[in-house]
Amino acid sequence: MSRYRSECAEQDNPTPGDRNQNPEGIGFWRLIAEDFETHERDIFVPGLWALVIHRFGNWRMSIRPRVLRMPFSILYKILHNSMKLVFGIDLEYSVKVGRRVRIWHHGGIFIGAVSIGDDVHIRHNTTMGVVHRTEKWKKPVIEDRVDIGPGVCVLGDITVGHDTVIGANSVVVRSFPPNSTLFGVPARPVNLKTQ
Repeated sequence: MSRYRSECAEQDNPTPGDRNQNPEGIGFWRLIAEDFETHERDIFVPGLWALVIHRFGNWRMSIRPRVLRMPFSILYKILHNSMKLVFGIDLEYSVKVGRRVRIWHHGGIFIGAVSIGDDVHIRHNTTMGVVHRTEKWKKPVIEDRVDIGPGVCVLGDITVGHDTVIGANSVVVRSFPPNSTLFGVPARPVNLKTQ
């Protein structure tokens, strides 16, 4: 079981999206500055703005009472839908996203995972979500330092172990251990070591 899923199992209310899921131990503005550094200090990168909107969507969940949160929720919805429409990046605030995540290219990106770890790299035309519409809560967990190539689909109640590389256009529908290199449809581990 992934670290995030076991944390949720220990909590009284494990519903994603009902609380601020920004990484602990770092403030909102420091987190934004770190995302800016991760995206090579380029303010024009759509992936940076997708993360800023995501972080803002989570930050607003800290505002109590709920009625005071309403204007921020409306702003979040406008920003999130604009990001989807203009740049094709759909990253809901309910996805728990770690630190130093890099979204390299824009277009055709839907990130509907349970969680994404630290130092993950995501490229264009990537989909993370459910296998079937009747299983709306069965979503993947992406652990730390996973490198996701363009055109990748990661689907279902699975865990992609830390330090894994997923090759372009692969379809991942089962869990893989840490340090895997995956290619294919469906994705299979390959050994790229030369002798």
